[in-house]
Amino acid sequence: MNRDEFIKKVDAKLKLIRNEKNFTQDKMAEVIGMSKKTLVQIEKERSTLGWTGAVAVCSIFKHSEVLQMTFGGDPQDIILSLAFSNHEHSYETTLGGKVWWRDVEKTDKYRVQQNIISKHYRILDRQDRRICSSFEIEYIKKRLEEL
Repeated sequence: MNRDEFIKKVDAKLKLIRNEKNFTQDKMAEVIGMSKKTLVQIEKERSTLGWTGAVAVCSIFKHSEVLQMTFGGDPQDIILSLAFSNHEHSYETTLGGKVWWRDVEKTDKYRVQQNIISKHYRILDRQDRRICSSFEIEYIKKRLEEL
């Protein structure tokens, strides 16, 4: 996935997110900081949120079931991986990947997992803390060797 694909997915789900939260177009536009006219154009697929808008929507509505189903969990991992290419985390605790993740490789101390929807990778330690994430399996394998 690249930034353009990410933006298109958020654009396509914007109306569903608004309906999920039971917001009017006026309320949704206010919450995400745009005019109602712009929101309508995005919902009609005539305009786009862009990178900043898509990130804002995912941050504000990170617990949205629509977004969770679209990206296979919290979209923050994807955002950070797209923003920084190969993202190093500060040992953030996860739920261990019971729903959206499949184990790709295991060592005594670490697990490599791949998200079943977005297809990005991450390394977790024994306490299910995220070490790093990336869309590039070569980077993940290199980091696993370093660890």
